[in-house]
Amino acid sequence: MSRLGTLGARLYRGEVGYDFIRHRKIWYGVSILITITAIVGVVVRGLNMGIEFEGGAVFTTPKTTASVQQTTEAAERVSGHTAIVQALGDGGKRIQIAQVDTKTSTKVKEELADELKVDAEKIDAQLVGPSWGEQIANKAWQGLGIFMILVVIYLAIAFEWRMALAALIALIHDLTITVGVYSLVGFEVTPGTVIGLLTILGYSLYDTVVVFDGLRESSKNVTKQTKFTYSEIANRSINGTLVRSINTTVVALLPVAGLLFIGGGMLGGGMLNDIALSLFVGLAAGAYSSIFIATPLVADFKERTPQMKALARRVHTKRLKAAQREAHEQDGEQDDEPGDEPDDGDDASAAGPGDGGRPAAAVGGQRRQPSSRNRRGKPSGKRR
Repeated sequence: MSRLGTLGARLYRGEVGYDFIRHRKIWYGVSILITITAIVGVVVRGLNMGIEFEGGAVFTTPKTTASVQQTTEAAERVSGHTAIVQALGDGGKRIQIAQVDTKTSTKVKEELADELKVDAEKIDAQLVGPSWGEQIANKAWQGLGIFMILVVIYLAIAFEWRMALAALIALIHDLTITVGVYSLVGFEVTPGTVIGLLTILGYSLYDTVVVFDGLRESSKNVTKQTKFTYSEIANRSINGTLVRSINTTVVALLPVAGLLFIGGGMLGGGMLNDIALSLFVGLAAGAYSSIFIATPLVADFKERTPQMKALARRVHTKRLKAAQREAHEQDGEQDDEPGDEPDDGDDASAAGPGDGGRPAAAVGGQRRQPSSRNRRGKPSGKRR
């Protein structure tokens, strides 16, 4: 068995582990700090919405010798609006210009062909109206709302409302971090981004449900025992699924990282960045929230109930009594050390039969003399 497999088996059996629940305030603080940073980024910088949401035109040119900077300047000069240019793998350019309608698109296309010295007939132009983008945005919000409601209902039925609430908080946490990264990085928000967000919500929910299922199995009849508190059982559940969560996350992140850094960065596939960034950030945030946010929140909610408070008191009382008993036994062992035992002459084995095996000093202050001492003419052989 590999080292990772051995570690996973030991974590599952509870032989080793990290106390996630005990240090939950640290993880709460880290999550709050990241969330505040993400919110500030969205408020200050805003989101770079694509033309699918704002309307405009997308021009795809054939291979050209113009750089991205030269193409951007030319597009903004001929259109009078801000342009976003991405280099394609075949040497062409993808030019996105907002607020370009049907009337002006033909003129912009011809002037772009002159500036870039390419054939105007080979430039592909796609127009998107603002009304269509508004419909896409509304559908996205509706889908997100329906998804959240179904998640809460399912978890409340399959598990309990506390787990449903913790999972909902974790999902909002993942969404906020992903949107904040989009704002700070400046990547364009497109329908692909929305698809990526819905995908990572499903993944985050799956990872959370795996941990919750282990916690539900481990906490059956939890109030009938006095060995562990609910928080300790929750911590054992996290450790039991830790290696599985890590393996699943790494395997999922590897192809997404290739899509983002190799496909979108090195090969120039700009459109891949829209969905790849949301998947990459969302998968990492989902794995983090399942371990460090969702389960500790469930433990916090459960420890506030009267049953779990009573269980915690019983567990602590039992452990205190065990500690006191162990300390008492250690004190007794110290009293019986060899340095404190009586000398050989005062040993209990020198006591007579009538003394009941007790030391002679405890009976009469002196040990009995042998009967030969009282016989005349036969000295005992011991001089006084």
